[in-house]
Parts: sequence; C-alpha cells; structure tokens
Amino acid sequence: MSELQTGLLIGVVTTLILLTGVPVAFALGLVGVGFLVAFEGWGSLNFTADIFFDSLNSFALLSIPMFIVMGGVVASSRAGPDLYHALDRWLYKVPGGLMVSNLGACALFAALSGSSPATCAAIGKLGIPEMRQRGYPASVATGSVAAGGTLGILIPPSVTMIVYGIATESSIGRLFLAGLLPGLMLTALFIGWGLIAAKRGGYSFVDPNLSYTLRQKLVVLPKVLPFLLIIAGILYVLYGGVATPSEAAGVGALFCIVLVALIYRVWRPKAFFDVFRDAMRESVMILMIIAASELFSYMMSTLFITQTIAESIAALDVNRWVVMAIINLFLLVAGCFLPPVAIILMTAPTLLPILQSLDFDPIWFAVILTINMEIGLITPPVGLNLYVINGITPDVKLPTILWGALPFMLCMVLAIVILCVFPEIALWLPTHMMGAAL
Repeated sequence: MSELQTGLLIGVVTTLILLTGVPVAFALGLVGVGFLVAFEGWGSLNFTADIFFDSLNSFALLSIPMFIVMGGVVASSRAGPDLYHALDRWLYKVPGGLMVSNLGACALFAALSGSSPATCAAIGKLGIPEMRQRGYPASVATGSVAAGGTLGILIPPSVTMIVYGIATESSIGRLFLAGLLPGLMLTALFIGWGLIAAKRGGYSFVDPNLSYTLRQKLVVLPKVLPFLLIIAGILYVLYGGVATPSEAAGVGALFCIVLVALIYRVWRPKAFFDVFRDAMRESVMILMIIAASELFSYMMSTLFITQTIAESIAALDVNRWVVMAIINLFLLVAGCFLPPVAIILMTAPTLLPILQSLDFDPIWFAVILTINMEIGLITPPVGLNLYVINGITPDVKLPTILWGALPFMLCMVLAIVILCVFPEIALWLPTHMMGAAL
C-alpha cells in the first residue's frame, strides 16, 4: 500500500470514528496508536508516552487556561449587556442601528471573552428580544447575533490563534496582531450588510419618543472602558516584547477578576468557583486534543504520509491559488463537522509544509483558516452558535436562524477573497509592530 493510499485509509477511519460521537481527543489518539501498531509493530508504543507528555511540556500552553478564565470572568458579569447598552445609546437614531449595536457589541465582547458561544449568549440574551420587540424579523435578529458571535475566535486575544501558534510554532503575538485588522474588516462588512439590509427592508424602527442625553450616553462608559484597556494592554505587552503570552494572559485574567469584583460587585466565591470549574473543563479538553493530535501527527510523519502529500501537491502543475482554493473548500467542509481546535491540530502539521512549498505565509494563512472556522460555527450540522441562539430563542427554528446568518456567511467568504488579493491587511500590522518574520 502506498503512502497516499494509507493516508486516504487513515482519513476514512478517522472520519468514521468521529461520526460515532467519540470525543475528538480519544478518536485522534486511537487512530494514531492503532495505525502505528498496525504498520510499525508493538515496539512503536515505546515512544507514545513520551510524545504525549512532551507535547504538553510547553510554558506557552499556560496561556490557554488563563485566557479562558479571563473570558469566563467577563462573561459571568454584566459587561456584555453594558457594551450593548452603550452602543445602543449612541446609535439608536441610525436606521438599523440596533442591529449595528448588536454587531458592534459582539465584536467588543469577542475581544474580551475570546469565545464565540459566550459572545452569542451574552449579547443575544439582551439584543435579540429587543430587536424582535422593535419589529426586526426573527431571522435578521437571530442571524446577525449568531454571525457576530463568530468574531470571538478571530479578534485577539483568541484561543484558536494560540492553538495554531503552538501547532505551527508561530509567534502568538504576531498571530494576535494579524487577526486584529481582518477582525475589524469583517466587523465592518457585517455592519455594512446590516445597514444595507435595514435600508432594503425598512428596518428603521426608531421610537420618536426615545431619546438619550449626553450624560446617559456617557454614564455606562466607565464600566466598559477598563476591560477594553486590558485588551489593548495585552496586545501592547505582547508585540512590545514586555511579556510572554502566558504572562500576559495571567495578568489579564487577574485584572479581569479584580475589575469584575470592583465594578460589578461580584464577590460570591461560588460565582468564581463556577468560572474556574468551567475553565478547567475546557482547558483539559483542549490540552487533551493537543496531546492526542501530537500522537496523530507523529504517526502521519512516521508513515511518511505528511511528507508524501506535501511533495505530491508541490509537484502538481497547477497555479498555487488553485491549491489554496481546494484547501479552503476542505476547511469549509471540515468546519461543518469539527470544532476549530480539532481542525487546526489535525491539519496544521500536514498543511504547513504545503503552504511553505507554495510560498504562502503561515501567519496570513492563520487568518484565512480562522475565518473558515467562523463559517463552520454558523453552518449545520455542528454549527455551535446556531444552537446557542436557538437555546436563547427556542420559538425560532434553526432554519430561520440559518437563513438570517446566510448573508453574513457570504461576507466571510468575501473577506477571504479580499485577504487573498490583499494579504497585507493581515501582515502589515505584525510586520510594522514586530518586524519582518524570520
């Protein structure tokens, strides 16, 4: 059996095991160990324990639970509703301004939490009922928040970017900076479509009796600005070389805990216990996937499958953008079935040699990959954000939410095309701030 045939067999077996509902970490570990034993014999297991534990022996991994704690603490407070109210008070006179407020609040809260489901839940619980009360169709109200929530994995700090950085040995600070401008661009595309949809559908819905004084507009800002300053501070210390990602994440989490306690008077130990418990569960899940994916990657490399695939694609006499289009299509399909972390860890070791042979920048590709993962979050059958929104508004059916999110999916595809034509949008800021990549 050739290496390519073996690789195809591994892909089929992995897919079948994942379809059974086995947790991703166990599926990857089972496939990795199983094929090693089948092709290399039982002696290959002598190294599996070392590979498993060495993959977790990285100080950078500490940033994952710290950023998860940071997002969990913010999500447990009223920071999301305050962001929503602040934007609504400034944009209430704009036609479709409530939709714009929701999308803007999603972008800001995404930067605070780094989590798409948390962003959907925090903004959707308040924003969707308000939009429907003012006359917005259910599809528009739910779809816009579902799409806006996806920004949580692109706008820094992003756990997805951290995982990609660890998997490809890329600078996490550079990845964070690379995601900033594309994240703002995608937010602008969402808002632009929201304004167009509002104009076409006549969604002005401005209450003539509704008016906010300047004091009412400013009063909520002191609660919101400290959290945004933490995000700015994290980015500064990362690209300024002041601290490592783990140190920045630890300090950011501590500051968020202190701010939530001071601003929102969250003192109860149980509230923090719930945050730490959930953060521990999510962190262990991600770390298990990282360790199992290292076994999977070792198996692929030992059987020369990764190298053969990279050489075969590099030898094809086709334009490199054709290959990139195929990769994007693959990621779109994979994103419909698997969580972003699993896709990154499964595909990065194989795709990185291909990208390098075709002269694609891995930092730029991280942004492309992440936007593909965003589309997967609002695409069935595993579109997590769709189910979060459906849980908030159980009277709105999933097809209605999906129909409302469809135009925003097209905005994401447009963003990918723009980044392919103008890769400097992703690369200019990290190059300007941190110098050219070595």
